[in-house]
Formats: sequence, C-alpha cells, structure tokens
Amino acid sequence: MASSRWLEEFQEFAHSSTPGLLRTALLLCGDWHLSEDLVQTALGKVYASWGRVRRADSPDAYARTVLTRTYISHARLRRSGERPVASIPDAGSTQQDPTLRLALLDALAQLSARDRAVVVLRYWLDRSVEQTAADLRVTPGAVRTRSMRALAKLRELLGSDRHALYAAH
Repeated sequence: MASSRWLEEFQEFAHSSTPGLLRTALLLCGDWHLSEDLVQTALGKVYASWGRVRRADSPDAYARTVLTRTYISHARLRRSGERPVASIPDAGSTQQDPTLRLALLDALAQLSARDRAVVVLRYWLDRSVEQTAADLRVTPGAVRTRSMRALAKLRELLGSDRHALYAAH
C-alpha cells in the first residue's frame, strides 16, 4: 500500500516539476533533445531516492540539484560528439525578439559547463550564492568568481546585442 502511495506522489511530483526542469536543462545544454534526456535521467535518480526526497524541505530544489549535476557530468564526460546548432527550439518563444533570445542561448553555449550552470542557477533561477554553491558542491567564493568571469565573457560575446537585452527588460 505504501509503495503505491509513494509511486503516486512521485508521479504527481514528476508531472508538476518536469516543465521547469526542462526549461532549466535547455538553458544549461542548449539542445532540446539533450535537455529531455537530462531531465529523464535526473527524474530517474530522484525516483531511486524518492523515500528520502519526499521528506526533504524542497523536493524541487533537490531535483534541480540532481539535474545540474547530471548536466555537469554529461558535459565533463563528453559522451556525445553532437553539438547544438543555432536554431529555434521546438517550443515557441514568448519573447518579443527571438533574435536576442538566440544570441543569448548561443553566448551561453560558449561558456564552460560549470560557468553556464552558475549563470543559470544564479540569474535564471534566482538562487542565492550559497544555494548555488551547495547545488554545485563548491564554495560561495568559487560561485562569485565564476559569476564574474561568466558575466564578463557573456558581455564580450553579446557585444552590441547586450544593449538590446537591457532595453527589452
């Protein structure tokens, strides 16, 4: 009886958290199909630990951490020779200027896996320095350093597009 209740709880959790995890994964890897694979792998890992995860303060935060670490492991291992291309993702964009969105995704793709993870966690998911450090198992100082380096690189890569991004928001 308890295992069927756990399964139902996990299914509800997976159903409600998948859209957010997919958005995060897409920002991390820049490839729609790889992001689906990463989310599936992360949810498999969460399911394997569901008895403990369901009692956590924030199962969503746990799943995000698992997803981020799964992405970093994938990027480190470079199992695939495939590379994302500069094209519009399968899902439509709600932004006013898709060119700016593509420029930002392209610039993010040029960051290292860890720098990209820091930028996505800190500025897209609005995580604190301490939360990001815990998610990535690094010190808060390392998060600050990576943030500064990654933002400087993004400014360089975006060039004049950077001003259009500021004006859009």
